[in-house]
Amino acid sequence: MGLSEIAAGIEVVDEQRERGVATVDRTDEPLAERLAPYAGDLPCNPDAAATLVEAYAGGKSVGDAARAAGVAPTDGAKTLHLFGESVSPVGPMGRDIVGDWLAGRLPRTEAVELAGVSERAFALAAYVETHDPIPGAREAVEGALAPGGDGAVDKRDALGDTMPDAGDLR
Repeated sequence: MGLSEIAAGIEVVDEQRERGVATVDRTDEPLAERLAPYAGDLPCNPDAAATLVEAYAGGKSVGDAARAAGVAPTDGAKTLHLFGESVSPVGPMGRDIVGDWLAGRLPRTEAVELAGVSERAFALAAYVETHDPIPGAREAVEGALAPGGDGAVDKRDALGDTMPDAGDLR
C-alpha cells in the first residue's frame, strides 16, 4: 500500500467538529444516597459519612470534620481512609514499623515507641495498614472531594493572596 492510497479520502477542513466529552455525573444524587451501598463497610452511617466528607472537603481537619458529623475522630479518619484519602498518622518508616508489629517481629510497646506516636495514632495506623479502601467508594465521594466539588474549597480561594495576578508576572 502506497502513501497515495493511505491518503485517499483525507480532506482538510477549516474547523473541527465539536464532539464533546462523554461523562457520567452522579453528583446530582445526594452524597448520603451515593454512600448507602457501602453502609455495612463504614464505621458510621451514610448520613454521618456524607457530613464528614463535606466538612473535610470544605477545609476542616479530620478531627473537626468528624466532630461536625457527630462521630469520633478516629472513626472519621477510618471512614476517610476507606474512601481512599491518605490519613495515616505515620510516615513511611512508621508504616514499616507497624508492618513489623503486624508480622510479629516487634512487640507492640516497642513498635509504638519506635513509631513515635500515641497508642491511639498507632491503632489508626494499624487500621490503615490492614484495611484497603472500599472498591467503588472513592468514585462515590469523588465529586465532593474534587476541587470545586460539593463544599470543596477552590484552590484560588484557599491560597488567596499567595497566587500572583497575570500583571504580577511581567
